[in-house]
Amino acid sequence: MTLQPRFRVLGAISFSHLLNDTMQSLMVAIYPLFKSGLHLSFAQIGLITLAFQFTSSLLQPLVGLYTDRRPQPFSLAAGMGCTFTGLLALSIADSFPLVLMAAAMVGTGSAVFHPEASRVARMASGGRYGLAQSIFQVGGNAGAAIGPLLAALVVLPHGQGSLAFMSLLALVAMLVLIGVGLWYRHQQRQPRPAPKSTHNPLPKGKVRTTLGVLLALMFSKFFYSASLSSFLIFYLMEHYGIGVRDAQFHLFLYLFAIAAGTLLGGPIGDRIGRRQVIWASILGVAPFTLMLPYVGLGTSAVLVMIIGFMLASAFPAMVVYAQELIPGRIGAISGLFFGLAFGLAGVGASVLGLVADHWGIETVYRICAFLPLIGLIAVFLPDLRLNREPRGVAEPARA
Repeated sequence: MTLQPRFRVLGAISFSHLLNDTMQSLMVAIYPLFKSGLHLSFAQIGLITLAFQFTSSLLQPLVGLYTDRRPQPFSLAAGMGCTFTGLLALSIADSFPLVLMAAAMVGTGSAVFHPEASRVARMASGGRYGLAQSIFQVGGNAGAAIGPLLAALVVLPHGQGSLAFMSLLALVAMLVLIGVGLWYRHQQRQPRPAPKSTHNPLPKGKVRTTLGVLLALMFSKFFYSASLSSFLIFYLMEHYGIGVRDAQFHLFLYLFAIAAGTLLGGPIGDRIGRRQVIWASILGVAPFTLMLPYVGLGTSAVLVMIIGFMLASAFPAMVVYAQELIPGRIGAISGLFFGLAFGLAGVGASVLGLVADHWGIETVYRICAFLPLIGLIAVFLPDLRLNREPRGVAEPARA
């Protein structure tokens, strides 16, 4: 029987992802507020990013492994409660250690949210896994783009305490996720088809090698992304001499391009193959990253949009490619890849913060410009399309 995607469920989970990542991106967008108010160095700014992203990366694979065996429909709302608590704590934090603790709480919320939300997206896909993953992820990217605008319009003018008002977004998300949890629980109670074979036709050695290639590509993508998401504001202010609000607008353009790339990356992968999308998006961005440190302000805005669009199109394809590479481990793979996304970005922000403190923020962009060349190793990814499940086959509710 051919199934259609459950767009209402996909819309709800994407909207929740939007609210979740809006709140997370507020942290990045108000770094100048923390830096001036608490007299922080670039290295300490990087540690804030590390705190919430490392917490998320450490816990996400563990959450995914657990929920592969015991799905938890209402863990989505519980995870959003952690984000709500962390944002409230950020609104009153008056020292660097307290900011780190609150950031870690926000990271914990993401660790609980992402693996199960990715599973729900696959359950509601109707067999169009790339499309479902893109709809889910684009909500998060749109939220990441909205965050800097809210910071510029609300938080920066009204101060750190206004983060408490922003935490109301978490309450809205919790209500939506309770509804998603009810649908999820209903799916669990339905008669299930016979489990599909989880045997992988590729040799184990080839699977390990392919996974290693994917992880190297993840490193390239998210280390470079960390240079833009964490330090683009400071780079623009120093290199071009513009103000904070103008720099915030450029960050919004970059994050908006990421949202657009995420939305298209999954469906394109469904049609032409995920390997091709991964290859083109990682390596294809190299000419633009190499140009970025040497152009004017207007051209840089265009380049960061191109870079954001191309890099973002890879991630939905990577997640679904890995799910097909290791079938039967949807939660674990989703947790691993979303966790690595946060963890690599956090480590990248910390390392690049140290580089910026010692050699200047412009040096960061000259060094990172070469990272996309790692995309050359995508040639070693096997084409999994011949082993792909037929389109329109329902995903079992339990992996």
